[in-house]
Amino acid sequence: MPQAHYIKPSRFDTILNNAVGWLARRGISLMGTAELSVRGRTSGEWRAIPVNPLPYDGGPYLISARGHSQWVRNLRAAGGGQLKVGRRTQQFTAVELPDDQKPELLRTYLERWGWEVGRFFGEVDARSTDEELLAAAHRHPVFRITVTG
Repeated sequence: MPQAHYIKPSRFDTILNNAVGWLARRGISLMGTAELSVRGRTSGEWRAIPVNPLPYDGGPYLISARGHSQWVRNLRAAGGGQLKVGRRTQQFTAVELPDDQKPELLRTYLERWGWEVGRFFGEVDARSTDEELLAAAHRHPVFRITVTG
């Protein structure tokens, strides 16, 4: 079984993520960021990371630019989590999408945040064809979230 695609954050990325998460917890959302919290699949403890929830028809959606990361694995196991900006916390459930439903979402995500996350998508960008995006879809998990509270 091939190893799942994942790009580990650099030390700089970790520092930047910590700062963006800190801002989100205090109500400052940079370009739509929020802090995602999901229970750890083995520890049961809440784990938090900043994300860019994508508002889109029938969404919002969470897209993992780095691939099959720890938050993705935890979200698969937990089936939901919470998004927080300041004092506003939204509980949600999540459903992972199959690859054939991802190309337009990946394109929209890259149009909005490609300047920030494009380096994790390799040769694929917002101008890529549906076929190129579909070929890359297996590397980038996508979840449709439904706010429950």
